Amino acid sequence: MRETPDDFYADDDEDDMVFEPERRTPVVENCDVCVVGGSCTGVFAAIRAARLGARVVLIENNGFFGGVATAGLVNVWHSFHDTLGEKQIIAGLSAEIADTLVARGAAVRHDPRNESVGIRFNSAELILALDEAVDAHDGIVPMLHSRAVGVTRESSRDTITTVIVENPAGRRAVRAKMFIDATGNGDLARLAGLGLLVYHKRLPPTTCAIYSGLRSAMARDPAFTPERVIMDPQNPQALKGFLWYSAIPGVPDLDMVAGTRVNDVNACEDGQLTYAEMEGRRQVRRSLELLNAHPAGKDVRLVALPAHIGVRETRHATCLHQVTEKELLEGAAFRDTIGHGSYRVDIHFDDRPGLVFRYLDGRETISNPPLPDICGRWREERAVNPTFYNIPFRSLLPRGLDNLLVAGRAIDADPGAFGALRVMVNLNQTGEAAGVAAALAIETRTAPAALDTRLLRETLRKGGSAIM
Repeated sequence: MRETPDDFYADDDEDDMVFEPERRTPVVENCDVCVVGGSCTGVFAAIRAARLGARVVLIENNGFFGGVATAGLVNVWHSFHDTLGEKQIIAGLSAEIADTLVARGAAVRHDPRNESVGIRFNSAELILALDEAVDAHDGIVPMLHSRAVGVTRESSRDTITTVIVENPAGRRAVRAKMFIDATGNGDLARLAGLGLLVYHKRLPPTTCAIYSGLRSAMARDPAFTPERVIMDPQNPQALKGFLWYSAIPGVPDLDMVAGTRVNDVNACEDGQLTYAEMEGRRQVRRSLELLNAHPAGKDVRLVALPAHIGVRETRHATCLHQVTEKELLEGAAFRDTIGHGSYRVDIHFDDRPGLVFRYLDGRETISNPPLPDICGRWREERAVNPTFYNIPFRSLLPRGLDNLLVAGRAIDADPGAFGALRVMVNLNQTGEAAGVAAALAIETRTAPAALDTRLLRETLRKGGSAIM
């Protein structure tokens, strides 16, 4: 009998606990800013802080940087432009890295008006580019294969003093003035004892995979597409969810396919991430069997699996401001805007196939390929619509600690707003803003929440960000 998530571990039992003895942990680094989580969001936070003169320690659990873009194999960033494709609203380090990859033939730009893709890249090449970007800054101390497992707090103030990490060398401590939680799950905030929000309905995770032979199969038989074969509603063995795929630039006939979905799991609960990882791979196996059973797809092969499942959503910090779907879709202006986006609200259903898209111009589409889209509106038509939305700095400032910022998936947003903000080109900007804010807070000897946001926005602009 296959285990379900709740079968892995029993509930905590007060009579069945292990009490660990107190221990002494050596401090291996003293720095200005400690960034926990080495996704692009975390790397960009570290670089922006280092460029302002801060000494930064960058802690990452994997053996390489990039997060979902590399370990998760998701090789697409969305448009850097507004919905009309006329104004560039995202720049900074996302644009710098994109330029590097394009120059190497490792990325391809799409029409800036494309609602689904802004740039496709080779995830392996991105790993190398991020290594080079970190190495180019003497002020960054990278710590790979390292996981944050604890914090110490100053008892008389609402501040973190050290992060405890474990790696192959043992248990170590990093002391810093400012901390940035770029773990995606709010791990550092949780270790510091802050309350975190977990929505009852969460965006489900997806295991991506790289296949060879898909393009050749589609060229041989125009009726053969991955979504028609893997998601065929007439086939009882078909997967039920949503599928999309993306060619890998510079590598003929290789595609990243995102076609699995593990519903009703919380990847931060006991056993559920393990279940999701294994279930996602089971679905990859079934996808390959379905492709190979089709005459045109008999030569399709599985080439690579991700280092981890692509987690869309777990915990959210409780910050000074929660971004709402209404604020995003109405293009609300904020005095503390630190980033922008134009990607639609994109909510994957966790209890049925398909997803819903909501657009800034009022359109709404329920998509469930290979079935036809169901098109409607979430609001009435207007003569003028917003063409991009804004991300406020306050959504990065958790309540309860003066020297902690969150960047990435753990930002404070309601379910609809998070459906848009969660994509990488948006979250990368939260990393840059957190890094700049941390460095400025140290320089001005103030808490991030007390920063002059005009100074923050101007410093972001001077560093290359497109702050409107």
